Amino acid sequence: MKTKELVYVALCAVIIAICSWISIPTAVPFTLQTFGIYLAISVLGGKLGTISFLIYLALGAIGLPVFAGFKSGFAAITGPTGGYLLGFLATALIMWGFEKFFGKNKVSFIISAIIGLVACYALGTIWFMKVFSAANGAIGLGATLGMCVIPFIIPDLIKLVAAYLIGSKISTISKLNTATC
Repeated sequence: MKTKELVYVALCAVIIAICSWISIPTAVPFTLQTFGIYLAISVLGGKLGTISFLIYLALGAIGLPVFAGFKSGFAAITGPTGGYLLGFLATALIMWGFEKFFGKNKVSFIISAIIGLVACYALGTIWFMKVFSAANGAIGLGATLGMCVIPFIIPDLIKLVAAYLIGSKISTISKLNTATC
């Protein structure tokens, strides 16, 4: 990677962390983390955006409080909401794959982001049900969806659109600055 790319990847990892700190605590906290991931991929593209998320995940895994609620470590990743962290990785990988096969464009971004969000919800929901049930007793799919998915659909779609719009502007400005250097 070029130095400029390394800086952008690191900056996006920090943006994802900051977005995860902006949260409303619930069973699965409302955060701007999804926005940060979509923004990283919108600005950097699928490959570098995924790398920035992996760096974010690694920082949390080694104990830096980058996850929602300033959590970190293995316990946060293996806890009830850890499946959503892995789901975000699936989202990034899906978006990267779409970009590779269909190009970096608006339609590809939105379709891949929605498919990635569904994958994130699926992984996170299955994980949540398994971990929550082990600790607290059985929980049904309807109750889990009511806590972990349904309240997030509209906000996540708004974050997706906002990240695309802001990311497009940042990419345009970045291209102009690069062209004039």
